[in-house]
Amino acid sequence: MDPHQLMDVSIATIERQQHPSGGYSASPNFAVYRYCWLRDGSFIADAMSRIGRTASADAYFRWCALLMRARAGHIASIVERARHGDPVTDAELLPTRYELDGRDGVEPWANFQLDGYGLMLHTLVAHAQRRGLSLATYGDVIAMTVDYLTTFGTRPCFDWWEESPEYRHTSTLVAVWAGLRAAIASGVLGGDRITAATVTAAEIEEIVVGDAGRAGHLTKWIGSDDVDGSTLACVIPLGFVAPDHPIAVATVDMIRCELAPGGVYRYRGDTFYGGGEWIILTAWLGLVEHASGDLAAARTRLIWICAQATASGFLPEQVSTHAQHPEAIADWQRRWGPVATPLLWSHAMYLHLAGVCGI
Repeated sequence: MDPHQLMDVSIATIERQQHPSGGYSASPNFAVYRYCWLRDGSFIADAMSRIGRTASADAYFRWCALLMRARAGHIASIVERARHGDPVTDAELLPTRYELDGRDGVEPWANFQLDGYGLMLHTLVAHAQRRGLSLATYGDVIAMTVDYLTTFGTRPCFDWWEESPEYRHTSTLVAVWAGLRAAIASGVLGGDRITAATVTAAEIEEIVVGDAGRAGHLTKWIGSDDVDGSTLACVIPLGFVAPDHPIAVATVDMIRCELAPGGVYRYRGDTFYGGGEWIILTAWLGLVEHASGDLAAARTRLIWICAQATASGFLPEQVSTHAQHPEAIADWQRRWGPVATPLLWSHAMYLHLAGVCGI
């Protein structure tokens, strides 16, 4: 599909699938994705903010504020218990996805993930700064989210792919770091919370930089030698390392070598729908390449993404043409049907890449 046409379809698809409450359905045609993940939603809102669809982004962040305020008492309780040394189980912590009306999802799922709360803070503050908006009405939301992340933010949890809960994942830690840094810059935190956020962010820096120094690149999880496509986000847009930093260069080189036959795989050995190439990760690689000055490479990623759109202009979650384990595709199709299409997060990342490429 033509890049300009795909931009139009992407905007229309996101706007059409935004619930009146403000939450974004991850994929309206894929039964188990008819929820709003804070991770997906925050990146979708960020893309809409970048292209000037301010009302859409505003509605999403108001939705986030409502669901956090509805859980304010619970957040205060578990934070207080943890600070007094009482055990708090993973099941008591906040979920990663919600019904579009803000209720907790009831379907069994790998639900304890921390990254979405950091990403919510990061994209909320970026949206306000980009559009010249006041964060005064979000002061309580930012404060309670900081309390939550400074208490639990370095705890092992499921990664971005709802896997491996026993580890501390680099992309998750950096998302928490980015959220805390944004909260510090928001201008609405009191001194004690600024101190707590600064300490936790510094702790995360020490953990991640130390691990990257050991491995020579950003890793899938702390202590691993493997790379994961999600670590591209640690460069752009989260800004943990600059594109020309040796750690970023080494990470991108590994991803190109091991995970990027055309599009980008999540990680080596992935079997979900065969372990195909993901639109969001391909867009991120293009964003990093663009920020590194390789405009031709970024444009190549953009054109590849355009070629994966359906006749209606819908972008899937992943493409199975060069799947790592094609023998696994049929089992997933029997379980859940075809690959999620459209995936709103895919459309959002395309909008971000198209914007920097001047489309």
